[in-house]
Amino acid sequence: MAKSDEETSRYISLILRHKPEVIGITLDEHGWADVDALIAGVSKTHPLDMNILERIVAEDEKQRYSFNEDHTLIRANQGHSIPVDVELEEVIPPEILFHGTGEKYIASIDEQGLIPKSRLYVHLSEDKETAHKVGQRHGRPVIYEVKSGDMHNDGFVFYRSVNGVWLTKEVPVRYLNRI
Repeated sequence: MAKSDEETSRYISLILRHKPEVIGITLDEHGWADVDALIAGVSKTHPLDMNILERIVAEDEKQRYSFNEDHTLIRANQGHSIPVDVELEEVIPPEILFHGTGEKYIASIDEQGLIPKSRLYVHLSEDKETAHKVGQRHGRPVIYEVKSGDMHNDGFVFYRSVNGVWLTKEVPVRYLNRI
């Protein structure tokens, strides 16, 4: 993805996940935004038209965004700090999932487990490699193994977003093992 597309994508992510009001748009209860309104708002400060937006959505390696069928609406797939229901279905998780973080967060996690902080859900990965990449964004990476099968058996609910990220409301300390 071109550098200008990356910057525009980051700005779109901010708008669709956290601050739609910055460009004067609103999201519906499922996180959908009107594509024309998004383009009009974003293009005031970042290069964006329908062709660029479709390219950003198609080429985003994390598959952050989804269009509706006729490409008139767009939303972020997960990672919201604003209350939206992205219509996730409950899914039985694998026995083990992983969480990547930075070394600076170990003390907090070891004390209170994984909490969503400003997001709606805790984000988990299916493999150590992805968790490691996530952790690197926060400094020296640390990976936690999550006993997701045990959590599910104990009544915790899991979702899987369209881009493969596993989501749950919290992970108590007893289900964590730092690796």
